[in-house]
Amino acid sequence: MPRIVQRTEQALERYLPAADIEPATLHEAMRYATLGGGKRLRALLCHAAGELVGAELDTLDGAASAIEMIHAYSLVHDDLPAMDNDLLRRGLPTVHVRYGEAMAILVGDGLQAQAFAVIGELPATAAQKVALLKELASASSSQGMVGGQAIDLASVGLVLAREQLERMHRLKTGAVLRASIFMGAHAGPSTMSPELHAALDQYQRAVGLAFQVVDDILDVTTDAATLGKTPGKDAQDNKPTYVSLLGLDASRALAEELGERARIALLPLGERAAHLLGLADAVVHRIR
Repeated sequence: MPRIVQRTEQALERYLPAADIEPATLHEAMRYATLGGGKRLRALLCHAAGELVGAELDTLDGAASAIEMIHAYSLVHDDLPAMDNDLLRRGLPTVHVRYGEAMAILVGDGLQAQAFAVIGELPATAAQKVALLKELASASSSQGMVGGQAIDLASVGLVLAREQLERMHRLKTGAVLRASIFMGAHAGPSTMSPELHAALDQYQRAVGLAFQVVDDILDVTTDAATLGKTPGKDAQDNKPTYVSLLGLDASRALAEELGERARIALLPLGERAAHLLGLADAVVHRIR
């Protein structure tokens, strides 16, 4: 879906403060963290789900931009020395390397606030905006991404049971992916049907977990040039992963199984879910 990626880049350009607006360095760094890179998976999921409910493209552009800003903020903070201490992101120096640690903290803060401001500006009804804000806030909260990050930090050096590892990743990674899908579905002109909600919920559970399993595989099988960040960091930092828990072959098998679960979840939706199906396949087959 290159057209959607291009739309998202253009929307982010509009929604982010210009680099010549004071404080200029902060705005330049916010744009550096967000623009010109990344797979835009969350934006693609948002648009694909919105397609199912006849959502307006302008509304989806804003919702997708907001979720991408939350994702970018999470990466900026995750890369900080106090967290994962990463030096590369998308093949470039991380924000704290280029702009300093204090500025990187402010970049994350600014992106988080800007994401919510974008939802407030959308050409949508009050009910739609409330639904979108609730999804975004829940995904970003201590019961979502931030909670998962806290569990991740507390788990360094520990051996987690499979259920504990899954819970951590459903919060840290899966919550924002889930919000991407449900924000797209909430952007439609009418209330989501129970059948659609159930199908999307099963789909997001499979895709969200598959994304993390594949990330763990790539961390031990891919070089920095391909990965866009430092490989082997999880093992170096003594973090629990699916590969450390299950082994490489079993992790690959799990990723394939999760891809099949995503496909089954979408069966009731028929051909109109083709884009969501393609995205699930793209997530799983990054390992090939």
